[in-house]
Amino acid sequence: MYQQAAWIISIILILFVIFVFLYVVAHSGRRTDYEPIQRKGYRIRNVWFLAVIAAMGLATFYTLRDLPFEKPAHAADSTVVQVKARQFGFVLSQNEFRVGEPIAFQVTSEDVNHGVGIYDERMELLAQTQAMPKYTNTIYYTFDKPGTYQVLCLEYCGIGHHVMVATITVAPAEEGKGN
Repeated sequence: MYQQAAWIISIILILFVIFVFLYVVAHSGRRTDYEPIQRKGYRIRNVWFLAVIAAMGLATFYTLRDLPFEKPAHAADSTVVQVKARQFGFVLSQNEFRVGEPIAFQVTSEDVNHGVGIYDERMELLAQTQAMPKYTNTIYYTFDKPGTYQVLCLEYCGIGHHVMVATITVAPAEEGKGN
């Protein structure tokens, strides 16, 4: 959603700049007294300034209104999983879950900064956060499909970075529970 909004806003601004450029080129050959134009420009300058500020304010509000991410309603009922990143691996307090089970991954690092990403079987990123020494970030996530998922390091942390992989197994929901 954010990438699409940024793309649309960028296209609109680029088209506006192109329009202004073409307008200036089309009208630059005229020889006129610039004093009346200058007075008119000073009058509308404040209007344009306020319009740009309003447009940027609306764009900022639209693209950032979901931040910071709030805890989901079921956060209190989540299974808490301690995730400790260290060169060159992850230690998870639990790595087997069921579909529909809300999970709170509490992520920290024992040594250096690591990026922590949870990937599905197609290697699509589902959730991510930063693992930092002496600080805990929490990822709230609920798996909606059974399968094998991978936890990978997203930030180069040394020569063994490429072997930083942990596996999560998600089983189908129990009968009478889940989605």
